[in-house]
Amino acid sequence: MKFSKQVLELDWEAKAASLSDGLKEAVLKKLRKRGLVVAVSGGIDSACVAALAVRALGPDRVFGLLLPERDSSGLSSKLGRELCEKLGIQYTLHDIAPVLEAAGCYSQRDAAVRSVFPEFQPDMKWKIVMHGDRLNTDALNVFYVVVQVDGQEQRFRLTPQAYVQIVAATNFKQRVRKMMEYFHADRLNFAASGTPNRLEYDQGFFVKLGDGSADVKPIASLYKTQTYKLARHLGVIDGILNREPTTDTFSLEQSQEDFYFSVHYSQLDLILWAKNHGITPEEVSPEMGLTPQQIQRVYDDIDQKRRTTAYLHAQPLLLEEVSELKPFKIS
Repeated sequence: MKFSKQVLELDWEAKAASLSDGLKEAVLKKLRKRGLVVAVSGGIDSACVAALAVRALGPDRVFGLLLPERDSSGLSSKLGRELCEKLGIQYTLHDIAPVLEAAGCYSQRDAAVRSVFPEFQPDMKWKIVMHGDRLNTDALNVFYVVVQVDGQEQRFRLTPQAYVQIVAATNFKQRVRKMMEYFHADRLNFAASGTPNRLEYDQGFFVKLGDGSADVKPIASLYKTQTYKLARHLGVIDGILNREPTTDTFSLEQSQEDFYFSVHYSQLDLILWAKNHGITPEEVSPEMGLTPQQIQRVYDDIDQKRRTTAYLHAQPLLLEEVSELKPFKIS
């Protein structure tokens, strides 16, 4: 199979038809629910799922949730509202900051930052990042906190304990959002949607029992660039189509490459496709403008993330078999 930058191109109407038919069957027949709840973040993935759901089920069977918190960009809610209104779906905005405050999300997170930067104050803008150039080094990933002080960004290396405490605390955000989704899903007798694209699903870029939980994940087979193109075909608003992906988790804007992926999604999509189809780094290199060694580093990072995040996909372990439920599945 020959590799090129066109391998991710599809017939978008055919793909829209196929996924919408599959989503309709999944929600109405397999899950036996009346509709679908979608947490609309202002980003491309949830926008694509919402638009696909409207095509599959109609606007009356789709309910949108906007769930900002203290660190969310105001642009996210603005774009989320615009999308819901264009799609003609009912939606509600619920600020989850009070729940997070009560759960200790912000206080535990701030304490971890102060362990490496004692002068940190809650009103300072900040984020966490990995070390810079991962294409040209085999060094282990290490994490830093970047804090904006008097208009200048300062960088402090995180200890392992501080890093895991920040991640554990910020994971509250996705778990509280999913709790709200399931409240509305139960209230309406709707299904709860998941919005990961293929990169996020494959590479474990989600929170277990947070955005990783769902009754149906409509776009988990689509690479990120394919999600953008399908969303455009489905009529998603330009403000979202033209927006770069962001975690929208910290008060300083954080790209997905800052924190997790080794390269920009436009490159990673193609490299992941090549790896999935057995294409060697030497074959990929000329098309991508990267050396075979750089491609191999991305391949290795893909494998490493698959190994370390496999538990996110796993069902709970049972110590003894419950034979009566073993054959159970949704059909």
